[in-house]
Amino acid sequence: MTLAIRATGIRKVFGDVVANRNASLEVRTGEIHAVVGENGAGKSTLMRMIAGMYAPDAGTLEVGGRTVTGWSTREAIAAGVGMVHQHFMLVPTLTVAENLVLGQEPVRGVQFDRAGAEEAVRALGERTGLRVDPSRLVSDLSVGELQRVEILKVLFRGARILVLDEPTAVLSPPEVQDLWRVLRTLVADGGTVVVITHKLDEVVEISQSITVMRAGETVGHMQTAEATPSSIARMMVGREVKLALEETGEGRQEMVDGGWQMADARGGSATAHSALRLTQLTVASARRADEVAGVSIELRPGEIFGIAGVEGNGQTELIEAIAGLRPVSSGSIHLGSHDITRWSVRQRADAGLSHIPEDRHRRGLVLDYSIADDLILGVQHGFTRGIVLDKERIISNAGERIAQFDVRPGAPDAPARSLSGGNQQKVVIARELRGREFSVLLAVQPTRGVDVGAIEFIHQQLRAARDAGKAVLLVSADLVEVLALSDRVAVMYGGKLVVTLPADKASAEVLGPWMTGAGGTSGH
Repeated sequence: MTLAIRATGIRKVFGDVVANRNASLEVRTGEIHAVVGENGAGKSTLMRMIAGMYAPDAGTLEVGGRTVTGWSTREAIAAGVGMVHQHFMLVPTLTVAENLVLGQEPVRGVQFDRAGAEEAVRALGERTGLRVDPSRLVSDLSVGELQRVEILKVLFRGARILVLDEPTAVLSPPEVQDLWRVLRTLVADGGTVVVITHKLDEVVEISQSITVMRAGETVGHMQTAEATPSSIARMMVGREVKLALEETGEGRQEMVDGGWQMADARGGSATAHSALRLTQLTVASARRADEVAGVSIELRPGEIFGIAGVEGNGQTELIEAIAGLRPVSSGSIHLGSHDITRWSVRQRADAGLSHIPEDRHRRGLVLDYSIADDLILGVQHGFTRGIVLDKERIISNAGERIAQFDVRPGAPDAPARSLSGGNQQKVVIARELRGREFSVLLAVQPTRGVDVGAIEFIHQQLRAARDAGKAVLLVSADLVEVLALSDRVAVMYGGKLVVTLPADKASAEVLGPWMTGAGGTSGH
């Protein structure tokens, strides 16, 4: 057996935080190997050492039979190691093609060969199924498109050992299958793939072997053929976990006489008024005047309305318009009885609108603020004593939220930047679900980059909000999540809601074609 990667006794410390302790990893050449664990388990830190970004404080790393402890990113890339990070590492002011060829730009004579670069990128996108217009500015791309560019960038550099950190977080089911095809082709050609993911059904589908990490150390190895999502989750968390793919919709609503009727705990029912109403909403982007093209939604108290779809089809612009972050070209937005179409973000929040944004770094957190301060963003006016912030109350609030949402490490004064991606997401969700009063919640990619135990908890919180009479507009690239949580499901494609179905009529098989534009004419 030839090993592509061997890590032995790895320890890595950042200040007072021990990211890895006695971590080990063995990945065979020509296989797809999954690394799983809870948020803060040290998975990404270990992978970044393999990619040359960090040097271990103790232990040894071998790549391709060569001891590489302390090597640089340049050396790692030259050796064929490429890492696609959970958080994007692209230059927003450059085009897609410019980002991919950065550092190895093709020239014609003495000038940059832009046409050649764009053609090479276009050909790679066609070959892999990861298509992105090479001439577009990265700053104009959706989150899903950014993920595709990150994967293309590593493949463009000829990676033979490919490390992917949550690679399918923003991909549709057909795109996931396209990616699996790319990875299987890579390993069939002698390449090696390491995948970090919280989607355990994908682990079972794509990998040949698995490493499980907990609290910075390796706690188990297994062959995928002998594993199930439930057994992997049990090893990760140390207890039984109810997975999203095992969940069923509870307390579903049914359409009765043209209005939504909700059964209460005693078997009675009451017809609800709309909590959020969008009427023929049109929203522009830098690319198109109708990025959102006449969308109408009526969201009732006590329901979760899920929007599925490949990212880049207007979901971002739709949510930003509802949240007050982007102007509306035409149409209207009503929150309860209030027309909030022209209201500010602060006015909407005060009126009962809460928002879990899709990009926690750009919209959800100030990374250099402490966890305690990030937990009061947007509601800081409620944590004052006179005209100054009440530090004691802020710290007390942070302690309560950290405990409720199991944020690790849980020091209120630690900067948000020091947390793993999943724990950063927990901070945002703790603030939006428990830090403010709300009647409508915009939940966009709420479990992206979050471990299975936290996913279970977040799903419980979203259902609890619904059961308490709150209205939840859920947007997720994870179709399993949308189907598990939603009372009604819509697909957004080309800026429009092309189909809307009750939960019991929706499935991956039914919705998948609509997500790729192959579903036919619009319908409900």
